[in-house]
Amino acid sequence: MSATESIVDATARYETWLSKQLSTVGADLKTKHAEMAQSPFMFLRATFYRWVQLYPAICPEEFASPDVLAVGDLHLDNFGTWRDAEGRLIWGINDFDEASNIPYTYDLVRLATSALLDADAKGISGSAGEICANILDGYAQAIQSGGEPFVLEEEHAWLREFASDSIREPSAFWEKLESQTVAHVAVPPEVKEMLQKELPERGTAVKIAHRTAGLGSLGRRRFVAIGTWKGGLFAREAKELCASACHWEKPASGEINYDKIVGSSVRALDPFVHMRSGWIIRRLSPDCTRIDVSALPRKKDDLKLLKAMGKETANIHLGSAARLAQVRSDLKKRKASWLQSAAEKMHKAVSDDWKEWKKDGPKK
Repeated sequence: MSATESIVDATARYETWLSKQLSTVGADLKTKHAEMAQSPFMFLRATFYRWVQLYPAICPEEFASPDVLAVGDLHLDNFGTWRDAEGRLIWGINDFDEASNIPYTYDLVRLATSALLDADAKGISGSAGEICANILDGYAQAIQSGGEPFVLEEEHAWLREFASDSIREPSAFWEKLESQTVAHVAVPPEVKEMLQKELPERGTAVKIAHRTAGLGSLGRRRFVAIGTWKGGLFAREAKELCASACHWEKPASGEINYDKIVGSSVRALDPFVHMRSGWIIRRLSPDCTRIDVSALPRKKDDLKLLKAMGKETANIHLGSAARLAQVRSDLKKRKASWLQSAAEKMHKAVSDDWKEWKKDGPKK
């Protein structure tokens, strides 16, 4: 891997690799390229493949830490809510497309970097030191205690209020979801069959269309079935997966770890999430979707939220039980400021890449 390669060339090479793993959607890749130029945070979300190149070179000491089965592409907007088997509202990380066995610091530094890149736009108060300290404190506490799912019932009232804000009003959710669907990508017969099996009642009439959403996954095929059942709207999504971008410059591609990481972490599972033949199938609804922190009220305890994000990151890493003693030992050896130092280095690297992309990327 070459950290000196231009972002334009790296993107072209990565998309060539991706096209060999699955069927890419050219129109969505063009949309992704335009979105990447909008802000450093949007760029970060869209370019995990570039992080894989830069992080080992820029943060070698942090990279030389114990491996765990980690999220990989972690950032502020990679959190949301869902309903568990008991119908309880759960908050946590909700995207594991890039999950892989990588140094545990990957997730922490990437989450902290995303917060530094977009603190103003997200309305996050606090200095860089406070942002990083709260993420790290939450992580260290949960790694020591064994973690706990964020069940938003009797506990976590502040987080329940945060997650239940008016942005999640149903009519706005369904209007946005329907606006993201287009008919220009053919729906494979096997995907139609997968989605039909997940409907609340087999044979219910649905519209199945390609969905243009997300950012890191833009360019992959993604379909949504929307219909009406028992007087209300419902939706099921199928998104195509491939091996994590952690493997994009290796001779052999790695496995898809979505099921493995979800099943092993400290988590109240979403019973509607299934992996089928390289596709992730899930329910979409106003309370089963990601939360855009920037769209929430400014009246939120930002540092408390970041600490919760650190704890939830630990909930995922706790699934790597055999490596936990090494992770705890490694954490104790590091200086208190290590996360801030690493995040600030990556902040500069991502910002420099973004400027280069903004100048040259969309042209190509």
